[in-house]
Parts: sequence; C-alpha cells; structure tokens
Amino acid sequence: MSTKLPAETDVVVIGGGPAGLAAALATRRRGFDVVVLDRSQPPIDKACGEGLMPDGIAALNEIGVDIDRGLGFPFRGIRFVGEGAVAEAPFADGFGLGIRRPALHRVLAEHIDAAGVASCWQAHVEALDPAGIRANGQLVRCRWIVAADGFHSPVARRLGLHPVWTSRRRIGLRQHFRIRPWTDFVEVHWRAGCQAYVTPVNDDEVCVAVIGAAPRLRTTDLRELFPALARCLGDSPPIGDLRGAVSQSTRYSAVTDDRVALIGDASGSVDAVTGEGLALAFRHAGALADALSSGDLARYEIAHRRMLRRPQLMARLLLLMDRNDGLRRRALTGLAARPQAFRRFLAVHTGARHPIEASLDAVRLGFRLLVPGGSPVTNAAGSIKAS
Repeated sequence: MSTKLPAETDVVVIGGGPAGLAAALATRRRGFDVVVLDRSQPPIDKACGEGLMPDGIAALNEIGVDIDRGLGFPFRGIRFVGEGAVAEAPFADGFGLGIRRPALHRVLAEHIDAAGVASCWQAHVEALDPAGIRANGQLVRCRWIVAADGFHSPVARRLGLHPVWTSRRRIGLRQHFRIRPWTDFVEVHWRAGCQAYVTPVNDDEVCVAVIGAAPRLRTTDLRELFPALARCLGDSPPIGDLRGAVSQSTRYSAVTDDRVALIGDASGSVDAVTGEGLALAFRHAGALADALSSGDLARYEIAHRRMLRRPQLMARLLLLMDRNDGLRRRALTGLAARPQAFRRFLAVHTGARHPIEASLDAVRLGFRLLVPGGSPVTNAAGSIKAS
C-alpha cells in the first residue's frame, strides 16, 4: 500500500526490490520508523533464476518472513548436466524454493505493510540532502539512508563510490515454460561459455535462465545449445515475457559513507552462476539492522566484506569451469563419480559447512580433477541423460 511521503523518519530505503524490502523489514523489527521509496509499482519483476537457496530461506526466517511452500516449488538440491555426465547433490540442511519473482515481491511487500513500514511507490528520488533526501519535490528528514537501488546504483555514483569488476560481463535471459517439472532439483546445464538453469517454480511451470557471454544469446537456441534440456522441454509452450539482465561479479572499496549504506546489488554482486544473489541480500539486511541498532555503520562494513568472500570465491571457481573446456569436463565427470564430494562442496556453497572443513576435500578432489585420466563417470540417478 502506497502512502504519502512523511516529513521525517528514522530510515529511508531507496529501492523497493527484495533487498530493499528485506532491509526495511529488518530495521523496522529493531524499532526504527522506516520509509521505502521506489519508482516502480509493485509487484516488481526482474530477470533471474527464481530459486531461493536454503541459506536465503534461513535469512528470511531470521527477519520474520516464512514463505508458504505452496507459493512455489520446493527443490532438494542441485544437479549438473554436461560433458556426458550427470552429477547431483541434495542440500545438507533444509530445502530450496523456486518462486516467481513477483510472488516473492508480494510476500515481502505484505510483510512490510503489516510491520508498519511506509511504502511510497512511483516516488522519484531527486537528491541526497544533508538533512535527508529529496523526493517528489519534498525533503524527507532522516537519520539513515539505505541504498538498495540496484546494480547501477545512482546513490553509489552520487557518493563517488564505483564498483570494481571482478568477472567478465555476461548476459542472462529468462523464460518460463508451461510443463510439469521433471525433477525436484535445480538443474544447471553446462557447455563452453554458457549455462542454462532450470528451476521448477510451480506444479506446471519451470523457469529457464540462459547465461553466457555471447552478444546474441537467445532462448530459441536452446535446442542447439542444450539438446538434453530441449528434449525435457519437448513442445511445451513458453509463457510470459522474455526478460534479460546483466550478470557480473563486482565489489566496492566501501559500502558505507557517513550515514548511507549500500545493500544488495547496489553494494556489490556475484555472477548468477552461484545462485546466491538473493540469499546474500537477505543476509545483508540482518547485518545492517544490527549495525543501525548499534549506531555504528562500521559494523556493517566489516560484516558485508565477510559475507561477500564465500560467494565471490565460488563464482570464480564456477566461472573457471565456464571458460576452461578441460577443467569443466574433468570437474563434471569427477563430481558425477564422487557424489559425496559434490554434496560436501554444495554444503560449503550454501553456508551449511565451513570452507576450512572442506579444504582437505578441495585438495584431494582438485588434484584428481586437474590430472587427466580420472575415475570413470558414475551417472547419478535422474530423469535425464546428458547428451
């Protein structure tokens, strides 16, 4: 529900996507008066793989959001397909949830309304002011400003904060298909320079996101690029609009400035290959609320830097597979032959296992993957065969 801009509040959140709404809810739960501003009208959609990993669901639970499983499709792990191999691993703890982005946005918007957050949609932020912000020709006085205004954050630019690109720029395209999901895993189909992610989002619908560096990447190329996936989709019709977005890992030298904090993609991003973008944003929200409660944004700066390390490391490792044919082949066949190793690394990826605990596994498996002539492929039980 949209309200008039107040003259004064404790916290102004610029950006009403999932990161901004999570930040608003987390800070409101700490007793702050909060206003959310966004130029759009809800529910807000965005091109993404639409899968919430278990750590993302846990982070939402920590700020009081418990999503009804009936709004999406629970999935129990990740499956890699490619190079003649199929490797899969269930999550060590909990489940993931495939959910349409507008449905997720509606849930979060309902929670902030119930919590007493003032949401002002179709609001235009004109400037930062020493006393607060100026929007729609009005000054809103505030103590704190939270910038959740996305990958190309105007607030960050106004503050003179610029991202450092830590991976190459890739393009992602998302399309939904009307078909009953053939698995309760999220599938990642691999080939040189490109991946396709299949997330079940309803009992009769899957989301397919194709990500690659090709400037003319099209979902109509699925049959040629990923024949195993094309066979699963068959003649199922595409539904809804095709959407696209940029996928890239970035970081900032600082994510705070005086009384302003950046959050979500506005504060740095990880390539979509990790599937961790939303989970990271929701963890940011909790850390930011802690920092605002203490009155010390330096606490958020430290926590943010720590939270970004693991996803960015995983992005670098996975993108090595994207551009190195030999490594990708050995990695996929090695993980298919060693499902327990895949399960342990997935636990590290989702935060269920500390990276230090996996260091010996990494040395052993990494040596086997990098040395040609590894173990023969053991095809994990599944509903498809890789082509």
